[in-house]
Amino acid sequence: MPASHRDFLAIPDFSRAELDALLDLAERMRRGAYDARPLAGKSLAMVFMKSSTRTRVSFEVGAWQLGGHALFLSSRDAQLGRGEPIADTARVLSRYVDGIMIRTFAHADVEELARHATVPVINGLTDFLHPCQVLADVLTIRQRLGTYEGKKVAWVGDGNNMANSWINAAYRLGFELALACPEGYDPDAPLLARARTTAKVSLVRDPAEAVEGAHVVNTDVWASMGQEQEQAERERAFAHFRVDSALMRRAASDAVFLHCLPAHRGEEVSAEVIDGPQSAVWDEAENRLHVQKAIMAVLMGGEPLA
Repeated sequence: MPASHRDFLAIPDFSRAELDALLDLAERMRRGAYDARPLAGKSLAMVFMKSSTRTRVSFEVGAWQLGGHALFLSSRDAQLGRGEPIADTARVLSRYVDGIMIRTFAHADVEELARHATVPVINGLTDFLHPCQVLADVLTIRQRLGTYEGKKVAWVGDGNNMANSWINAAYRLGFELALACPEGYDPDAPLLARARTTAKVSLVRDPAEAVEGAHVVNTDVWASMGQEQEQAERERAFAHFRVDSALMRRAASDAVFLHCLPAHRGEEVSAEVIDGPQSAVWDEAENRLHVQKAIMAVLMGGEPLA
């Protein structure tokens, strides 16, 4: 692997033109119109400080489909879990593999890993950002609605890593984004301010206001991994932030519902919405595979974004 490489830690790491090309590549992969094996003879280290179903399966299967090999390292397997400095792990893994995907808690840890690694680093999730998921969501919007341009996306719930990544996507791609978050659960203020320089991005307290006329309505669990002790407090704060049929009726008639999963039916979303005709969550989950394959093909396999 050459010393010069690119990482994917956040959506704005790529330009709008590059993101569109990446989504085009992912769509070709989804349709079966891409049969290259750019990862042949290459390996991806998957470091999981946080457990996962979709992230592990989609990256592992994706690497194999591209001709490569993925190896799973949990906190029990990696010396990071025993206190080895991140910089040392980055240097050692770079001698063995051609790319590193990490799913962890602190975003600063991913940034430090990338600073010291000499191979591409992919952010599989942090408490701050979830860029691969939101790119899969944008791919789903393109498939269902034809384009993200001129569309209004509504976010209902916690100002978490998903909300922050939607803000980053709006900043780079320019679509309208309306976020409804309870007081005290706002997304990152600097990211919000930056996004408002290129897109119409609003933060409100009333989910009905955010969803009004939206083409995309999406949400997430009220208590994410590591926040279980806050469940009761969050249930009170988010009591009026459930996406149900009444709320969906305020959206555009062809609006789609998205959820990054896992979902808690009866909490953040009603069963009739997530299991209903407007739900695109299963296509959305599948699109993690295609988007991440495109990312690996570009960063590790030399696939051009042109």
